[in-house]
Amino acid sequence: MPHTRNSASSGPHSETDTHAITNQPAPRGDLDLWADDPALQDHALDTDHDHLALFGRKMGRMGMRDAGMDANRHQPEARLFDSGGRRLDEVAYHPAYHTLMQAGLGAGYASLPWEGAEGGHATHAAMVYLASQVEPGVCCPMAMTYAAVPALRASSTLFDTWVPKLTARLYDPAVKPLAQKAAATMGMALTEKHCGSDLSQASTRAVRDGDAYRLRGHKWFCSAPMSDGLVTLAQTNGGLTAFLVPRWLDGTRNAVHIQRLKDTLGNKSNALAEIEFADALAYPLGDEGDGLRHIMTMIHHTRLDTAIAPAGLMRAALGAAHHWTQHRSTAEGRLIDQPLMQSVLADLALDWEGALALGLGVARAFDDTTEQGRAFARLGVALAKFLGSKLCPVVVGEAMECLGGTGYIEESGLPMLYREAPMNGIWQGSGNVICLDILRTLRAVPMAGEVLSDALGAVTGEFRRYDAALRAHMERFPRLPDEAQARWYADSLATLLTASVLIRQAPPAIAEAYIATRLTSERGRTPGAISGVDTGAILARLG
Repeated sequence: MPHTRNSASSGPHSETDTHAITNQPAPRGDLDLWADDPALQDHALDTDHDHLALFGRKMGRMGMRDAGMDANRHQPEARLFDSGGRRLDEVAYHPAYHTLMQAGLGAGYASLPWEGAEGGHATHAAMVYLASQVEPGVCCPMAMTYAAVPALRASSTLFDTWVPKLTARLYDPAVKPLAQKAAATMGMALTEKHCGSDLSQASTRAVRDGDAYRLRGHKWFCSAPMSDGLVTLAQTNGGLTAFLVPRWLDGTRNAVHIQRLKDTLGNKSNALAEIEFADALAYPLGDEGDGLRHIMTMIHHTRLDTAIAPAGLMRAALGAAHHWTQHRSTAEGRLIDQPLMQSVLADLALDWEGALALGLGVARAFDDTTEQGRAFARLGVALAKFLGSKLCPVVVGEAMECLGGTGYIEESGLPMLYREAPMNGIWQGSGNVICLDILRTLRAVPMAGEVLSDALGAVTGEFRRYDAALRAHMERFPRLPDEAQARWYADSLATLLTASVLIRQAPPAIAEAYIATRLTSERGRTPGAISGVDTGAILARLG
């Protein structure tokens, strides 16, 4: 006779005789990404703490994190033609994507740095860190919208027309001309098949058409193709020139044809496209032949986002690993109480906190309008991007391993973070490009090196091993190295700079552990191969 359940026990249930739920950590529920992150509070100097507290609480809610999973699970689709064969060149997104875009742009992700408040760029960077923990894909279009503002200063007309819409604390996904929209977003289309990072070799052609130009050419990578405008490069009679290409004209679609959406490793919620300019109408940003200078202004600001986002990915992965190990037991007791697990998590946490401290420290330089501040921002953002991006995949992968097989399952959230981890090391300049740019900056902007030297020297005398490491760096590199040693040089310099920030801002146990394990040879090659550090003090920073 089949078993029947009475009404009192009817409804969903999670346990049967063969499926008892034991030793499985419960879902984390709502998180407070600001209040539960003492390291962020320590390093978010000169930022709007009240604003970040509100944003961190909102982004940490379970509903928002579920939206992040949905936006990755239901990827954008290209809608190239209507039923009659007319070109649409649109991208359709899941509603969760729009929810996340509204949460970020509505909170000032793209606008806050340009509103005149003190510490605007540093607050923006902290928002990037918080948003990256929930859904990194939407950060791409929001980052370009933020970074387009200084680039548009090259044209007063375009600045006056576009910037009020780019900096409105709103998100308007409507497919309409700019004049009919309450807010706008900006994308970027620079890379071509044959030249990669060497933007000077772009072959797209621009022909003058009155006060505007007509663009014809192919762009191999177009980030966020559904943006209201695209910043791009094309060759004119006067040389390589920067342009703004509106997606809509007055009542008609501009000739920006989406060829396909790329099937990317990560960044799944975002659309990355291959496009054709088929005599698309475009407006110049600055003079003919001056395109690289104006584009680099935009790239410089997007690099700030790629410099701080890896810290957010690491924080999300470590948060998941920390929660799991606190609530998962073996025969020896809780995982978090096992010395080997403590060593692994503490070692990973040092990389995360170092990336966070350096990223936010560099962001403060973006708020410094002095010549020294601008010089340090240019150099520091490259150092932070290089080191954080190289550390991120290892940290996320090890955090995934802490969960065992559960970490390899999509619903844990770790696979999404793992796919995302390499991206910031590729976007806006891959590792070799960044290392060469560091050398180029030090040659071209002597003040950048002077400010960096001051920062490194200001904390000497507190930790003997830091002082020894700084001397060793100077002895090995008494002058700028040749190209073959550029990665060694960048790695050493970025690590020293990170240590100097931690000495100023972190508890002594954190700074001492970072110096002991990163600036000396007293460790193995894999995470957790450390000894003699205060793991308890380090893990307390995970909340």
